[in-house]
Parts: sequence; structure tokens; C-alpha cells
Amino acid sequence: MALLPTRTRYRKVMRGKVKGNATRGNYVAFGDAGLQVLDPGWITGRQIEAARVALSRAVGRQGKYWIRIFPHKPVSVKPLETRQGGGKGEPEYWVAVVKPGFVLFEVGGISLAQCREALNKAANKMPLRCRMIERKHEVG
Repeated sequence: MALLPTRTRYRKVMRGKVKGNATRGNYVAFGDAGLQVLDPGWITGRQIEAARVALSRAVGRQGKYWIRIFPHKPVSVKPLETRQGGGKGEPEYWVAVVKPGFVLFEVGGISLAQCREALNKAANKMPLRCRMIERKHEVG
């Protein structure tokens, strides 16, 4: 199942720069533990789907997982051995732009040892360095 938006305002976008740290989505909101990215970059829809499959198999039926990212950015590629000119290439795949500190996946309902094992399997599918973080329980 390919992850891509149902519709967008523009078909093609510029590459842009990934600067700074994540200010939103940088804490565990739903589960007990989360997978936090440590490097800036792009994560493709295929990589997200591969991590989702690994996570769902590792978590099993007793646990629950949340996907906190979605690929909104189209990446266009020109065909190989094509001369310069002729405009921008067609959208080939979709990526999610992530900054350091962003939480990609969350897991809950299982022990922390099982969470670590499941999130490690998902981290192996990611192109960027990741770490597991636990939920901070604040007393109001």
C-alpha cells in the first residue's frame, strides 16, 4: 500500500532545505515509547510502510502502535540518459521531511523491553539514525 496524499495543491515542489530541530511532534503523545529521529532528512513512503509492517509484526495483538509521519512532498525524477532542458521531471515518489527530534512511531500496551525490540526493528528500516524515547509522566 503506497503512502501518498489523495490530492495536493501543486503537483511538483522544490527540494528545499531541512534546517533546525523539530519544535512540534518531538514528544511521545499517545503510547508508552516512541522512535525519535536524530538526523535531518527525507523518509520515503516505502520506508514508512516497511517500518509499519515490521512494527505491527513485532507488537502483535496485545500492543498498539501509532504512525506520526506522512509523506506529503513529491520528489520528481528525470529519466536516465535524458538531455538537459525539457522542464522538470514527473513526480516519482513521496517523502516526509523530518527534522532532528521528531517522533516517527509510538508503541503502547506492551512492556518496555518489547517496545525497545519493536522500535529497533522499525529503526532498521529507516535511512536516518533513530533512538527510543519513553513517555514523560508529569504530575500536574
